[in-house]
Amino acid sequence: MGESKTRKNILVTGATGLIGSRIVRNLQQRGHVIKVLTRDPSKVKNAEAFYWDIETGQIGSGCLAGIDTIIHLAGAGIADKRWTKKRKQEIIDSRVKSTRLLYKTIRETGAKIDTIISASGGGYYGHRGDEILTEESSNGTGFLAECCKQWEDAIDEGKAFCKRIIKLRIGIVLTRHGGALVELEKPISLFAGAALGTGKQWIPWIHLYDMISIFEKVVENEEYNGVYNTCTPFPVTNHEFTRALAKKLNRPVWPVNVPEFVLKALLGEMSEVVLISDRNSPQKLLNAGFQFRYPALDDALTEIYSQ
Repeated sequence: MGESKTRKNILVTGATGLIGSRIVRNLQQRGHVIKVLTRDPSKVKNAEAFYWDIETGQIGSGCLAGIDTIIHLAGAGIADKRWTKKRKQEIIDSRVKSTRLLYKTIRETGAKIDTIISASGGGYYGHRGDEILTEESSNGTGFLAECCKQWEDAIDEGKAFCKRIIKLRIGIVLTRHGGALVELEKPISLFAGAALGTGKQWIPWIHLYDMISIFEKVVENEEYNGVYNTCTPFPVTNHEFTRALAKKLNRPVWPVNVPEFVLKALLGEMSEVVLISDRNSPQKLLNAGFQFRYPALDDALTEIYSQ
C-alpha cells in the first residue's frame, strides 16, 4: 500500500491525554500541521489550541479552517469512576455529543473534511469467551458494547460529507506512563498478584508504540478505510498476562484467583472491564500491510520495563 507524502492539516480532540499527546507529537515530527480542540487551551504548548465545551455546544471559531483530517479521541475515562447511572451517561455523552458537535460545526462552516479517524473500544463485541472476533463480528451486550455501538453510530453520521471514516477498536494500550498497565502493576508489586475471575478471559492488548504507528498509517495511507481491530495478533488470557507481568516485576502470583463475586462487590458493574473476554483479531490490519514492532507480550513488557 502506497504512503501519501502529502502534509495533512489535522484537528485532534483528546490531544492532552495519554495516547493523544503522543500521537500529536509523532504526527508533528512527520511534518503534519496540528490544531487541538480542548476544554483548557492553556495546557497546550506545542500546537494551536481552540476551546470547546460539549455540554454548552461552544466551539472555537476557526478550529476547522484549512483542516482536512480529524482525529477524534475525546471521551470520559471508562474506568476513572464507579459506573453509576449518571457516570455511564457521561461516558456515552462525552463521545456521542462531542461527535455531533464536530459534525454540526462542519456543516455550519462548510469545512471540507476528507478523513475522520475515531477511537472506539475493543469491548465493542461484549463478553464472547474464546470466539475469534473480526470487524464483521456482531455487536455484543453489556455497557462497553453499548457505549461503543452508540459511539460508532455517531461517527458514521459523517459518511454524509466525508470521504473516509476510520474507526479503531482499540485494545488495552500498554505503557509505563499511565493507563491499564499501571493499575495492573500495583497489586503485583505489593505481592498481591492474582488472576481475575476465571483468568481465562482474553485481553486484546497493544504496545503504545504500535498504537501510535497505526494512527500514523491511517492518516498517511488513504487505502485504509472502515473499522479495524487495533490490537496485537497474539492476545493473552488474564492468567497469562498476570504471570508475564509478575515475572517482569520479579513478584509471585497467588495460586488462587480473585473470585468474580469479589470483583463485582468491589467494582460493581465496572467489573465488566476486567471480566469480559474479547479475542479480537487484527487480521484486517495485517492484510493492509501493517507490521507490529511488539506483537508478543514478553517483548512488549521487556521494552516497557527496560526504560
